[in-house]
Amino acid sequence: MATVVEAGRRRRAAVVVLGDIGRSPRMQYHSLSLANQGGMEVDIVANGGSDPHLLLRENPSIHIHEMLTGISKISGALTLLLKATVQFIIDLIPHPDVFIVQNPPSVPTLAAVKLASWLRGAKFIVDWHNFGYTLLGLSHGRSHIIVKIYFWFEKHFGRMADEKEVEDRNTTVFTSRIDGEIFLKPNRPALVVSSTSWTPDEDFSILLEATLMYDRRVAATLGEDDSMDERKLWIDMKNGKQFVYPRLLFIITGKGPDRKKYEEQIKRLKLRRVAFRTMWLASEDYPLLLGSADLGVSLHTSSSGLDLPMKVVDMFGCGLPVCAASFSCIDELVKVNNNGLLFSTSSELADELMMLFKGFPEECDDLKSLKVGALNTGSSSKWSTEWERYALPLVNQLIGWTPLIEMKNIPKKEGIQTRLIGKMETYQPLFSVKDRTALRNLQILGGSI
Repeated sequence: MATVVEAGRRRRAAVVVLGDIGRSPRMQYHSLSLANQGGMEVDIVANGGSDPHLLLRENPSIHIHEMLTGISKISGALTLLLKATVQFIIDLIPHPDVFIVQNPPSVPTLAAVKLASWLRGAKFIVDWHNFGYTLLGLSHGRSHIIVKIYFWFEKHFGRMADEKEVEDRNTTVFTSRIDGEIFLKPNRPALVVSSTSWTPDEDFSILLEATLMYDRRVAATLGEDDSMDERKLWIDMKNGKQFVYPRLLFIITGKGPDRKKYEEQIKRLKLRRVAFRTMWLASEDYPLLLGSADLGVSLHTSSSGLDLPMKVVDMFGCGLPVCAASFSCIDELVKVNNNGLLFSTSSELADELMMLFKGFPEECDDLKSLKVGALNTGSSSKWSTEWERYALPLVNQLIGWTPLIEMKNIPKKEGIQTRLIGKMETYQPLFSVKDRTALRNLQILGGSI
């Protein structure tokens, strides 16, 4: 039964993130949509960490409440379960009409938020980004007792939700200045971007092996001897010598536990035609990088086979084609030979790099075709449009509120879960950057590679 909202009171939503809100783009999008399109006051309850997007920080209807660090130091299974619930009481956020939480993590978030919603008489919505037990199974194995307990916990408390939103399936190395105008160099390296969480579900070694193969195959194709002086190669490039295959500069963004391990592996590769830079960018800078790049690479593979990578959505929103690791439902997002390509092995990825970058930057027709497809994908649907069509009616229905404007073609309640499948991840991000000269702002890329 829907909760009736008192006349004259502005509706309120509590968005719960048991993690860093700055690294949770999906929940940032939800918060902005609830405030701007839902006309609601929004309280975000999250851990501290990196700054959320400027649009959240400057929105007067969005209020961010950081969890106390002292509580996070409490250990033990029982206190972990109690942590988030106690935090709600300490924060004393105003009475919400609805709680929205992303899963995973499931423990203790689902139980804590369900209890909080019951205590405060609010509705409880779970946005299923993935199944937490499948992630835990990557390190422990699906048959481990801990994974089985986690599965029961996730299933039990997930069913208690009132609704479930489900996912389906100046002079730089790149530019030169002539008479005050900045131009892209014809012999510039190609810029490739990959955003990773540096976790086991994204096998970064595939990318390293593929770049090593690219490095060796280019040398063989061009008849270059690896004993050739590196300095001579660089001088030839600076002097305008054209190459059939460009050098590649990979910018890897993200934070995670395996980052240091792979950075050490990169150093040992001694690549001559490929270079890597790792960095963590502010929310405002990330779309500038995507809009300046030539190709995106996604290494994400779903532990459940159900969640689609938001990073690919961001890339398409900036008109960037993607080579993505293949898994069961990725073809719902990446359309082969339209907006990107799929690969299952490092050799396949190396083949794709060779094919796309042959003749770069002017004579690479395959890459140009994919860019057109990526731009069409990014402009065909926006987060705001899709959220208003599918998510807003769900929220309104749960809390018993009818908007003043007429809303057409709203799906019936019994169909919402099915119709949400394949929709929540096909949105254009909040920003779209197509001006490739934005790379001028990334001075860190200057110098030789």
